[in-house]
Amino acid sequence: MEIQSQQPQPYEPPQTKGASFPKTCFNGFNTLCGVGILTVPYALSKGGWLSLLLLIFVALLCYYTGLLLQRCMKSDPLIKTYPDIGQVAFGWKGRVVISTFLYLEIFLTVVEFLIMEGDNLHKLFPNFDIFGKKIGGKQEFIILAALVILPTTWIKNLGFLAYFSACGAISSVILLLAVLWGGVFDGIGFHERGDLWNWSGIPTTVSLFTFCFLGHAIFPTICNSMEKKSQFPRVLLISFILSTISYGSMSVIGYLMFGKNLASQVTLNMPTKNVSSKIAIFTTLLIPITKYALFVAPIATTVEEMFSFQNSMIKSCLIRTCLVISTLVVALVVPFFGHVMAFIGAFVGVIMSILLPCLCYWKIVIGFRNFGGEWLMILMIVLSGAFVGVVGTCTALMNIIKEVRAK
Repeated sequence: MEIQSQQPQPYEPPQTKGASFPKTCFNGFNTLCGVGILTVPYALSKGGWLSLLLLIFVALLCYYTGLLLQRCMKSDPLIKTYPDIGQVAFGWKGRVVISTFLYLEIFLTVVEFLIMEGDNLHKLFPNFDIFGKKIGGKQEFIILAALVILPTTWIKNLGFLAYFSACGAISSVILLLAVLWGGVFDGIGFHERGDLWNWSGIPTTVSLFTFCFLGHAIFPTICNSMEKKSQFPRVLLISFILSTISYGSMSVIGYLMFGKNLASQVTLNMPTKNVSSKIAIFTTLLIPITKYALFVAPIATTVEEMFSFQNSMIKSCLIRTCLVISTLVVALVVPFFGHVMAFIGAFVGVIMSILLPCLCYWKIVIGFRNFGGEWLMILMIVLSGAFVGVVGTCTALMNIIKEVRAK
């Protein structure tokens, strides 16, 4: 059965002429700047100061592969989504492969949402009572977060939440300013020196940086929403520049503040007694509540269409409840935010943001046998991307297994 091409959409009010250039830039920045901003200081601490060059390199590479997707779209005016590109390139198998990895990306991302809620709630309320029962563990807070989020997934009209989801970029700016305020005015300071380079941490660093630039699934949708689609390369450039500056700034600030002691989320290092810390943590807690239902909706809708459950409210709620339970189970089994994010970046991120755009462009535009300079560059990107993906995935899985055994 053919998998339908559905994905989280950038929030866009109804328009007749398409989105303007500034609004599309905001959508692009909002797509790229997400929960990854919490973990980039940790990524920098694993690789050392010089790994900032890797952040820039990954951004340039993902920017280039984003342009490749647009060039693929120019080949066929009927292309509207990323799975459409896969179908034009490799037939229905291409659509199925891209849709599968797209849904896997969504599923693992919402798992991260639950882990993030558990970590930050445990940080904020290490000893919390509900009806006389003390809740003090991360696992209990993950369950509590899932229970709070569950009713939002039953709502099919998500327009209200979409307004908040569109503020993902604003949340990232608030987090950056709150952490900076903590270092400058709340007595934390910037006293850590850190390492210049750390070879052993590079696979994790690259994997986490790749996660930060996961946006290719939505780039075709953003491009099609534009009033002037010819301006999309400029939109992409501005979005990547702004997000790279945001990620780089948070990396430097967090590493100078906490050095090698950085947790997988910078908010977990901040003292909860400070107002800036509470702002950062509460902003972090708000992100999953507003985004979880929007992210999981495409998977739920696809399952409902496969079994013709669209018109049954009870069956629809049951399917969405099962999805929440499945993500909860994964979050409870592997509640390791940094390692799971590294796995998403190395496995799903490399495939969706580097390998598949190159392979689709190779097939649709230049041809596998049309040797030349561009052909050779695409080959080098594919080979290097595959190497980074394999090493990063293996490293992340080994770290997860080690943490599970240590529990």
